[in-house]
Amino acid sequence: MKEVRLRFAPSPTGFLHIGGLRTALYNYLFARNKGGKFILRIEDTDRTRFVQGAIENLIDSLKWAGITYDEGVFVEDGKIVQKGEYGPYIQSQRLDIYKKYVDQLIENGYAYYCFCSKDRLDHLREEQRIKGQVPKYDGLCREIPLDEAKKRIASGEEYVVRLKLPHNKDITFNDLVRGKVTINTNEIDDQVLMKSDGFPTYHMAVVVDDHLMGITHVVRGEEWLSSTPKHVFLYQALGWESPEYVHLPTVLNKDRKKLSKRQGDVSVEDFKERGYLPEGIINYLALVGWSPEDGDEIMNMDELVSKFDFDRVGKSGGIFDTDKLNWVNAHYIKQYPIEKLAELSIPYVVDSGLLKEAYIRENFEWYKVLIDTIKEAIDKLEDIPKHIGFLFGDLKITEDAAMEEINKEHVPDLLKTFIEVVNSHDEISLEVANGLMKEVQKKSGVKGKNLYMPVRAAISGNVHGPEMSNIIYLLGKDKLVQRAQKVLNNLK
Repeated sequence: MKEVRLRFAPSPTGFLHIGGLRTALYNYLFARNKGGKFILRIEDTDRTRFVQGAIENLIDSLKWAGITYDEGVFVEDGKIVQKGEYGPYIQSQRLDIYKKYVDQLIENGYAYYCFCSKDRLDHLREEQRIKGQVPKYDGLCREIPLDEAKKRIASGEEYVVRLKLPHNKDITFNDLVRGKVTINTNEIDDQVLMKSDGFPTYHMAVVVDDHLMGITHVVRGEEWLSSTPKHVFLYQALGWESPEYVHLPTVLNKDRKKLSKRQGDVSVEDFKERGYLPEGIINYLALVGWSPEDGDEIMNMDELVSKFDFDRVGKSGGIFDTDKLNWVNAHYIKQYPIEKLAELSIPYVVDSGLLKEAYIRENFEWYKVLIDTIKEAIDKLEDIPKHIGFLFGDLKITEDAAMEEINKEHVPDLLKTFIEVVNSHDEISLEVANGLMKEVQKKSGVKGKNLYMPVRAAISGNVHGPEMSNIIYLLGKDKLVQRAQKVLNNLK
């Protein structure tokens, strides 16, 4: 049986879009599920859109997300390298290969030279638009004899090469998501295959590369569905077997519109910067357009690989729901090893100005307790500063419920006892913190809510929140006394 081979072939035009990451993920999951190979190819034939550093960013984003590949373009020691026996894997380095097959198509009557100027084509499109027609090339240069065309080229005329589609012919292909798709050639343009600068268009390059690299399944966004008949025709014209096609539904926002920068985060970099974990992003993205048979929603990469198939990918657009992403990500935050979570959180806390990195490093065990204390309350790492703010600076008690607790009759005596108990210890270790409220209970005779609520309100400003013993440990002796004393002074 033929080895399954899939590829992700982005253009280096900037940061990787979250929809692009999902395409890469589905390619990866299917390849791994079938025990096949996954390849990263760079499609950079549109030189006008090339962005410096974009290849490195793409590779970095895939690595961060845990999507590994077997062949293609890698970064090693800061340099771009290519590995695998089907290279080069960067299209701009394959121009001679494309030219060979474009020449073959021309000689066999499946393509032709076109000399129409940009002005003529713009004028033609405008005329068609006014008449309510589908804008497409009118075939003016289709019938120029090959000898004449070659003479015009020899005399220095500028040209492109176009695909010569037969008139009124149904082209049918099978799509693993949409089933049988048929499009008539009268609805399709005579596509440019080679531009005047000698670079192929996407349509030519993608067919040649996928064939020569042995790609068995082409998995891409549904925006390419209408172009696929051209690709199928090219495979036939070159005498090659077509791969299987899978056109994925578009990733949409809650308004069922395409995700765009205007409405918020769209690049992998955006989500990474906000402190989403790769495990959360990958788990959630898998569910945007696909669902496993067992209905599970929380799955790690190995589970996704074992359950994934294109049979369960939907035809309609997948809705990107940030609330659902937050729920999935929060699950991974709760499960994360605390050492690793604390390490990842440092830049967010330092940027907030609450703590300096040197202090965090010196007091890392204390810091780990801090992160462990609030991790249940956060969806992503950028949320951390607002949940730890109550530990720093002067405490202002503004919550009504907290004020109510503090103003109870027994509170002045309770706080005096609390201060005495805290002062009886040289320092508040985690062990001391765990038993401190029991000591206060024993000494004051107050217990239950009457004990915990007022003390919590006095030291944290809230009646609900993280584990009380953790708050006591994190605040430490001086702050505990200072805060309780301030409340006591105000009550007097």
